[in-house]
Amino acid sequence: AGSGHGKMAAGGAADAQARFGHSVKGLLTEKVTSCGTDVIALTKQVLKGSRSAELLGQAARNMVMQEDAILHSEDSLRKMAIITTHLQYQ
Repeated sequence: AGSGHGKMAAGGAADAQARFGHSVKGLLTEKVTSCGTDVIALTKQVLKGSRSAELLGQAARNMVMQEDAILHSEDSLRKMAIITTHLQYQ
């Protein structure tokens, strides 16, 4: 009878171990899923960052082009003012 009781205890321990293993697997799966979600979010953020850097670069290039156009217009206006002054003298 004593040995039969020992087998039951061993069976209960094995059952508890299986339940523990199952809950650990569940927790690990949860953590892996959570990590995966975090990695995806981080990747999206990095891509958004590189995209905004690209847009900033583009905006800077556009500003340089605008500045060039403004300087050219300013130069043309100055020349036109000189011509106007010459025409008034004649």
